[in-house]
Amino acid sequence: MAPRPPPTHRLCVRILLVSFVLAAHRLVPPCSASFFGFPHFPASAKRQHDYRDALAKSILFFEGQRSGRLPSGQRASWRGDSGVSDGAAAGADLEGGYYDAGDNVKFGFPMAFTTTMLAWSVLEFGDSMPRDERRHAAAAVRWGSDYLLKTLALPGVIFLQVGDPWKDHECWERPEDMDTERTVYNVSAGRPGSDIAGETAAALAAASMVFRDGDPEYAETLLASARKAFEYADTYKGAYSDDPDLRAGGCPFYCDFNGYQDELLWGAAWLRRASKDDTFLQYIQNNGKTLGAEDSSNEFGWDNKHAGLNVLVSKEFIEGEVLSLQSYKEFADNFICTLIPESSSPHITYTPGGMLCKPGGSNMQHVTSISFLLLTYAKYLSKSSHTVNCGDISVGPVTLQQQAKKQVDYLLGDNPMKMSYMIGYGDRYPQRIHHRASSLPSIKDHPQRMACKEGTPYYNSPSSNPNPLIGAVVGGPGEDDTYEDDRADFRKSEPTTYINAPLVGVLAFLVGNPNPGHFRH
Repeated sequence: MAPRPPPTHRLCVRILLVSFVLAAHRLVPPCSASFFGFPHFPASAKRQHDYRDALAKSILFFEGQRSGRLPSGQRASWRGDSGVSDGAAAGADLEGGYYDAGDNVKFGFPMAFTTTMLAWSVLEFGDSMPRDERRHAAAAVRWGSDYLLKTLALPGVIFLQVGDPWKDHECWERPEDMDTERTVYNVSAGRPGSDIAGETAAALAAASMVFRDGDPEYAETLLASARKAFEYADTYKGAYSDDPDLRAGGCPFYCDFNGYQDELLWGAAWLRRASKDDTFLQYIQNNGKTLGAEDSSNEFGWDNKHAGLNVLVSKEFIEGEVLSLQSYKEFADNFICTLIPESSSPHITYTPGGMLCKPGGSNMQHVTSISFLLLTYAKYLSKSSHTVNCGDISVGPVTLQQQAKKQVDYLLGDNPMKMSYMIGYGDRYPQRIHHRASSLPSIKDHPQRMACKEGTPYYNSPSSNPNPLIGAVVGGPGEDDTYEDDRADFRKSEPTTYINAPLVGVLAFLVGNPNPGHFRH
């Protein structure tokens, strides 16, 4: 996995010098086209997608990212147990969780965000999921939340990360074989991490709602732990990447470039939704201005939560329950208007083929997360008389739904390359993704250990990956809509958990509503 240059997204690269990464980032050209309207694809490029198949595969992907002892029902059968002694160096049990991308490090910050978004996907759109996929999605949430509970298990610390990324990136080896140092990083009162703690609070609170009906005892444990994480975040304020030791291990891969303030509001917002506790409502009301709720951004992801926060909090205002939250609806409207080509707001950029685009690479994370917010906000609006006010125009929920569908259809194959960017979906998709476990022989087929450098020939090979990581969505094409299917081009060919997590909700919506504008709300 790899560094994330500020301010728009994380990249993944095996590098030696942080300064080189940041300098290289400045050489990346911006997206090439900004226009007031979406491109028109010829009729031959359009097709009705099998959203149910895509949904099932997007959830299956998470089984390929699992760390720890795998359960008997593991469907990604080419994977084996890994990282079973994680945490031992710190006297803790940190087995489990997810590898964030194509490497073997467990980064807690993006993992917590992944868990939040998986849970939010189930909460908003779970009713549109077929029963088996709803069950698999809940299992994916639980694999993340079980691990996050472990990060809070010892008093006075929150565990942030397992694995030294610099040493890990010197190797191209299977997670089942990894022998690099499993360094454990944590935050504490002396070196605060409101960002990781706030996101952990959000994840556990959101997950508690997923399990409230089926496993109320587990749900209560999650909610109590979410309160604990938030109390830490609010008491010991600071960003983990400001600490020199933590910065050395986590940056430039997952530095908190955006500050910890958004995670405080984000954690409080999820605790408010999960608990209905007015204490958290008051926190949001009293601290919104000082913690930057009004900060404008057309980004939503593992680092920057502002857009998601405003959509989430606006729900209570839109539904007429808490009128004092009107400002959050206004902030959410401002965000949405940047996505509407016909509005007078400054616009996000699109490629000539119509993909929402931000400079730097790994662009599908923006496609999926922003599409999720479009659909979630549309859902809230559809239950009221509210619309989005964008200067001279007013936009309703159907427009937002149609815009999200266009982005997902691009991802699934309605693009100039006529390629699906989800592994295993459609007739043509990437074959050489930047992913260690997928690109190396499965431990089931090649049980002999493969040492650190023994995987290098596979990394350099032009052959297809022997283990298709079904459901993985790669970083995707560049600003000119091209994709070369090059394993070494991590910006385009590496999948991540936080690309897929919001996509689960988007695809679930489309399973129930494949043609927005032609269905009942």
